[in-house]
Amino acid sequence: MSVRLDDVRPPLERSGGGRRLLVPLGVAAAAAAVVTTIALVDPNVSGHYPTCPWLALTGTYCPGCGSLRAIHALAHGDPALAMARNPLAVLAIGWLTVWFVVWARRTITGRVRTTMAPAWVLYGILATILTYWVVRNVPGWTWLSPA
Repeated sequence: MSVRLDDVRPPLERSGGGRRLLVPLGVAAAAAAVVTTIALVDPNVSGHYPTCPWLALTGTYCPGCGSLRAIHALAHGDPALAMARNPLAVLAIGWLTVWFVVWARRTITGRVRTTMAPAWVLYGILATILTYWVVRNVPGWTWLSPA
């Protein structure tokens, strides 16, 4: 007995192209809503968003500190200010945008994912985040601190 690929795909992937648009459009709409909220509610003004719990507890910056302000700056068309707030977040947003386009195209066309990210890529991302976390708190490396 052989198993056809259509038998193991989720129902959404077996459906027509119109239904396959729903998930990518939903994710894009959610992302647009988040970015719009951050663009309209200024994170530079105290009291609009909670303080970073890591910063409040330890007095040091986590890898995400400054991300809201970076997204706010990007939404207002200021990539230089966004890089000053959190350069890793700006790079991650670029990477996530490319990944979303690839994923949405694959979802809409009904192609099945054929590979997973190799372990070295995942460990590399983890090492990058941890290194960034440490280095942005080193005295003298204030250019990585959220200004």
